[in-house]
Amino acid sequence: MGTPLDEDGNPIHEASDLGGSDSGGGNDKKSSGSKIQSLELKVDEIQNNPFQPRREFNPDEIASLAESLKNHQQLQPVLVRIVDGKYQLISGERRLRATIHAGLKTIRAEVRDADDRLVAELAIIENLQRKDLNPIEKALSFKRYIDEHKCKQDDLARRLSIDRSTIANLMRLLELPEAILDLLQAGEISAGHARALLPIGDEEVQIRTAGKIMEDSWSVRATESHVAELLKAEEDAETGKKIVNATRQKRKSISPQIESMQQEMRMIFGTKVEIKSSARGRGKITLHFSDPDEFERLRAILADAGQPPRLKVAG
Repeated sequence: MGTPLDEDGNPIHEASDLGGSDSGGGNDKKSSGSKIQSLELKVDEIQNNPFQPRREFNPDEIASLAESLKNHQQLQPVLVRIVDGKYQLISGERRLRATIHAGLKTIRAEVRDADDRLVAELAIIENLQRKDLNPIEKALSFKRYIDEHKCKQDDLARRLSIDRSTIANLMRLLELPEAILDLLQAGEISAGHARALLPIGDEEVQIRTAGKIMEDSWSVRATESHVAELLKAEEDAETGKKIVNATRQKRKSISPQIESMQQEMRMIFGTKVEIKSSARGRGKITLHFSDPDEFERLRAILADAGQPPRLKVAG
């Protein structure tokens, strides 16, 4: 993802992905195998990109870019395609919004041939490279793509040339309650905080814990420690055991390495995980589920590509 970006955060060599090269001229041109037109379009002629993951645009950023466009003109054309005889935006929505904000009536554009799948992929790539796009918007763009094109996370990861764990970790956030997703989108908690809440099976406890994160300004590590304690307490309640000295001593016998592996796998699977290992290196991994829906979720993770990301760490 180390592609150089233009003033709108778009890959400068983006044209090569669609079979052409950028041009600053206003004449029609052709490249090998793909027609590319460069022209001035009226801003009200361009329809929005239906695959745009971004829901919110910072007004101050748009105003700043508008001022830049008035002073330095447009450095990079927006990309559009023709759908049902009308121009539809592929990328460059910030530039289009800034052009309108600046009071300009036209914008330089390049018309490309691109199907829905390619447009969706370019929209995802464009927004992944913008640090201010919130994780829920990214996760929703992944989910929409996978649902519409009936593919797996591995397929999308290969097409976007990104790690599958990036997709999996973001999409798992969508399992959280709506109240927590709202906090995440508003920037009240981070994606790391949200991931730490996933192993908690009770939505009310998740929401209450999110409130404590904000109230006490917990770090992600502090949140993970609190969740681990909640899971231990839940285990004691389920088995009817009280935390007595003998139990504490047994817990102390778990090696730091095993404890670290359990915590890491809890974050991966979003549920309580127990690892038991003998001196000879044999053992077992136990995944806990609270209802049929959670069982199906765990089954899907295990079935997808055979293993979830970094599962090998458990040995």
